[in-house]
Amino acid sequence: MSLLKNSKSDQKVSNEMSNQVGIQYLPICHHYELSVVIGKGHSGSSSIFLAKHLPTASLIAIKKINVEVWDRELSYIQNEIILTQQLSHPNILQLHCSFVKGHELWIVMPLMAFGSCRDLIHAYFNSGLPEQAILFILRDVLLAVEYIHQRGIIHRGIKASHVLISKNGQVCLTGLHNSYNTIQNGKKLRKVHDFPIHSVDCLQSFSPELLHQNLAGYNFKSDIYSIGILICELANGQSPFSDMPATQMLLEKLNGTKPKLADSTTVGDFIIDDDGNDDQPGTTQERADVIFFKRTFSQNLHEFTSECLELDVVKRPSATQLLNHSVFKSIKNRPSSSLPSLLQPVTPLTDLAKVPRDLSAEEDDFTRKMSEVSMQEDWTF
Repeated sequence: MSLLKNSKSDQKVSNEMSNQVGIQYLPICHHYELSVVIGKGHSGSSSIFLAKHLPTASLIAIKKINVEVWDRELSYIQNEIILTQQLSHPNILQLHCSFVKGHELWIVMPLMAFGSCRDLIHAYFNSGLPEQAILFILRDVLLAVEYIHQRGIIHRGIKASHVLISKNGQVCLTGLHNSYNTIQNGKKLRKVHDFPIHSVDCLQSFSPELLHQNLAGYNFKSDIYSIGILICELANGQSPFSDMPATQMLLEKLNGTKPKLADSTTVGDFIIDDDGNDDQPGTTQERADVIFFKRTFSQNLHEFTSECLELDVVKRPSATQLLNHSVFKSIKNRPSSSLPSLLQPVTPLTDLAKVPRDLSAEEDDFTRKMSEVSMQEDWTF
């Protein structure tokens, strides 16, 4: 176990979902009232609705999947539901219940009112989140990863859109549909050769050894590399390799290209290409300097990121080792409830009255409108 422990205040926040132990979320469709689409899942194959649990009047989220047009094996989503229900950790998104209504599968979940980290980046923090916010997020993600690794599970899909934040600052890891259980036939595999079937949207996060698919295979530390990519995404507003085709990204990783944070100390290591956008003032280089390279991240965060992205798997630290890294000293005694203040002026979705209720509108249009944040109104994911 890691030496880094949450404070009593932090434990209170991290258990905010499980505090409602007395609430029963039954698989009965008329117990739930759908409001609007607030997101997409499974590469757009599912829709996430804001909803109300009528017996308690509490806000929740419901994922709806039309099984008639679902283009993947049903076992793909079934295995995710079963695995999630077997796990119990405050930093892993729990499922209240699931049931079938007509040709739709409904999955009832807690509402994470700040949405995903990717939503935060799109809504306001286009050039990256504040470093202190990143540290709070990383700490909780690592606690979740440490937990699943101890149970023999490799996540294989850690990225900003799979990291959700509740109204009180609780960070939850989701996206377990690509996970792999290394415990097979009662034995724990030391290396894995399996490649995720539906993984197009996760390729940028995959480690070089997972992509290589050679006899050496990969292990739990593949997730640590993905955390390094996540840090870059949180800090700079975009993932490394996101501006290149998948084949080029694959070659870059296999040839040993090691991503790093973009800031004032690493400006000389980056080549800025003109994106053809003439709507913004100044040259491309000047715009990049303002967005990325006038920020300065701590040396600790640079070192932490570098360790996560270590190409030598043997030298790459485990989740437990990373939780004891000096980068977390500045937030050691601070609870997760400090995170929302670092995300201002973004505010969580807590008032259903401020949300439009036109369910007949096009789902994609809803998702687009909800992402166009207004600082005068509650932000939604």
